[in-house]
Amino acid sequence: MSSKKELKEAYKQMKTPKGVFQIRNTSNGKIFVEGSLNLKAIWNRYQLQLEMGSHPSPSLQADYRAFGPDCFVFEILAELDEENDDRKDVDWAKELKLLEALYLEELQPFEEKGYNRKPKNL
Repeated sequence: MSSKKELKEAYKQMKTPKGVFQIRNTSNGKIFVEGSLNLKAIWNRYQLQLEMGSHPSPSLQADYRAFGPDCFVFEILAELDEENDDRKDVDWAKELKLLEALYLEELQPFEEKGYNRKPKNL
């Protein structure tokens, strides 16, 4: 049996898919775009927040209540390729923020097109 220390180290070494995703309202086409260091966990987290009425986007929360959960889909837009990246000491959080910024600029998920708040630099 593995020791507690070995289990902790194995957990630290475990790679989770990182990237940018969108939550799309299939009724009106509006989207919410964000990056996550754990794409496997973020949809579960946001589904729970939406069900509990505590999602940080008030407009997404309002539409979720109005349209219901069946009108929302989770879609991965891009993943960071940690497996095939041979750079040392990559700051994945920084890489993710850059990728997220590219998608926010391209998709413009603000106001009538989406649920994100428009950043001051866009």
